[in-house]
Amino acid sequence: MTPYLGEFFGTFLLMLMGGCVNANLDLARTKGSGAGWMLMSWGWGLSVFLGVYTAIELGGSGHLNPAISIGMAAFGKLDSTLLLGYVFAQMAGAFCGAVGTWVAFRMHFEATENADSKLGVFSTSPAIRHASSNFLTELIGTFVLAFGALTASAPANSLGALDALPVALLVTGIGMGLGGPTGYAMNPARDLGPRIAHSVLPISGKRDSDWSYSWIPVLGPIAGALLGVGLYSVL
Repeated sequence: MTPYLGEFFGTFLLMLMGGCVNANLDLARTKGSGAGWMLMSWGWGLSVFLGVYTAIELGGSGHLNPAISIGMAAFGKLDSTLLLGYVFAQMAGAFCGAVGTWVAFRMHFEATENADSKLGVFSTSPAIRHASSNFLTELIGTFVLAFGALTASAPANSLGALDALPVALLVTGIGMGLGGPTGYAMNPARDLGPRIAHSVLPISGKRDSDWSYSWIPVLGPIAGALLGVGLYSVL
């Protein structure tokens, strides 16, 4: 397979499983309704493991994240001619994964009255809305993700496709700590692709897709990834 298909299917599984974690927690009359932040953190960590492992096995890089791909290309760790294809594949995979989440939980979307909960299945939102603080939280979280993932997957520590495991544990840890203020998007595809899906899907009783916030989980992660990859490259 081409690296683009690897990135597509990896990001598709990441968002399908991660979106279903959100839906299971936030929507009405599910078996996991209200299970809490620990399930959220571990569920997303395992979703990252599945997505990264799948992408690597299918010939992708395992980035699953336009911010990481942009950071890697900026510092010569990814062929820049691949960047546009990577970003498109990641965005498309995240969009399709979000659609899959909606299909799997369609009856629960209909049973849920809270429109904010329905949007929260797809995209992130801040606990306290403050643009500069929210931006910095996403920057810091993605810096930790980029720098930590590169350190964990350095040649001396290489586990092959199982490099997905330390990255998954890293995401779990970030979720338990830095995830609180903004919901830890750390990935433009993870937030923007599903936000677009929310805007176009015929979800009953939905609200607007909160486009005024949407730039923060796009630009914050890109800045954080550039910082993280840049520092790793220097060191």
